[in-house]
Amino acid sequence: MLQKAGWARGRARVGAGGRGWGPCCTILDEESGSHPQHLHNSLPPFIDVLPPGPFYDVDRSANITALVNQPAKLNCRVNKIGNRTVSWLRHRDTHLLTVGPYTYTSDQRFRAVHTAGSEDWSLTVKFAQVRDSGMYECQVSTTPPMRHFIWLTVVEPKTYICGSGDVFINTGSNINLTCVVDYTPKPPSYVIWKHNNKVITYDSERGGVSVVTEKGSRTITNLLVRSASLMDSGTYSCNPSSAPVAKVLVHILNGEHPEAMQHGGQSPYDVSVWLLATAIILLATLT
Repeated sequence: MLQKAGWARGRARVGAGGRGWGPCCTILDEESGSHPQHLHNSLPPFIDVLPPGPFYDVDRSANITALVNQPAKLNCRVNKIGNRTVSWLRHRDTHLLTVGPYTYTSDQRFRAVHTAGSEDWSLTVKFAQVRDSGMYECQVSTTPPMRHFIWLTVVEPKTYICGSGDVFINTGSNINLTCVVDYTPKPPSYVIWKHNNKVITYDSERGGVSVVTEKGSRTITNLLVRSASLMDSGTYSCNPSSAPVAKVLVHILNGEHPEAMQHGGQSPYDVSVWLLATAIILLATLT
C-alpha cells in the first residue's frame, strides 16, 4: 500500500482511470480567507492507492497573498504528469499567459518557471500590482483538460490606529494609542508619532510620554501620554517609514460627566445623543 508523504493514512475507493473520488472539494485558504479553490481530479485527503495520474497536489498549489511591488509566485504541483503540458490562464479575461516554459502575454512581468524533472509548474509575477489580484487557472493538457484554480491577492501597506477617528479622554487620564502597520515588505525602519504635526519627543519638559514598538510582519507601536491636560488635545498621527500615515483626533474633556467621555471608541454622535437626552429630561422636569 502506498501513502503519499504529508497525507494521513486512510481509505478511499479508486475507480477505473482514477475516477470515483466523489464530490469536488472546496478549500478556503488561510490567508485569502473567502476565496475558494475548486479542485478537479485532485488527490483526496485520505488514500491508500495513488491514482494513475496526473493529479494535483493541492497542499502545494494553494492561494497566495503577495505585497504590492514585490514578486508573487503561484505554484501548481502536478504529480504523474507524463508528457502532458501545463498552461496558466488569467480567469477574469481568460487570457492565456503561459504554455509549458513559454510566455504568451505582452506583459513581461509574467513568466513561467519549471525545472526539468520537477513536479512544480510556477507562474511568477514581477512587481505585483493590486490589479493583478484575482483567480488564475493551472491547466493540464488532458482530455478533457484538468483545471485547478488559485487565488492571488495583492495587498498594499496599511496603517491604522485602533479605535474610531475621535477619542475622548477626561483630564488627568492617560492617552493610550495603538498603531498597527501591516503588509510591508519588511518592518519599517522607524515609526514616528506626531501631535498636531510636531514630532513627539520622549525627553521633553512635559514628561510622562513613552512609546513601545514591536517590529515584525505586523508592526505594533503604542503611545502612552500620562495625565492628559487640555494642551494634549489635537491630532495624533502614526508615521511609519514604509507605509501610509494614520491619524486620530483626541479630545480632552474638562469637567464633563463621565457618560460623555470615550473610553476606547465612543463617537461624537453618541455624545451628542446623550447630551440631547439629558436636555429633554431637564426640560420635562422644569415643565
